[in-house]
Amino acid sequence: MIQEFKDFVNKGGVFEAAVGLILALAFAPVVQGLVDHIIMPVVARIFGKPSFDDLKIGLGGDPDPETGEEVAIEYGSWITIVVGFLLIALVIFFLVKAYNSQQAAEEEEADPGPSEIDLLTEIRDGLNK
Repeated sequence: MIQEFKDFVNKGGVFEAAVGLILALAFAPVVQGLVDHIIMPVVARIFGKPSFDDLKIGLGGDPDPETGEEVAIEYGSWITIVVGFLLIALVIFFLVKAYNSQQAAEEEEADPGPSEIDLLTEIRDGLNK
């Protein structure tokens, strides 16, 4: 059973997935800081507030006995979360796009093209026709 577990861990790319997860968890506060401290203040400048949390639809009735607040659907908090998610997704999209273009450039540099022997063989075959 121990050998089967070792095979599972080594075959399934579990190690690479774990490293990716750890890096993503470490990177999340960086992106969240970008959203909270750089992008959302711009949103605040445009809309007047750093979040949409104050937007809600009151449902009427008696206020909540514990907090004294009116019972409401707080759709503004959801909008703030969605905007944060979209901004994080946008930042990650651009990072992945930059990484992929760098990988493509490295692959182009690594491809030396046909060898001299291949070129000479093509020339010979072309002359024989």
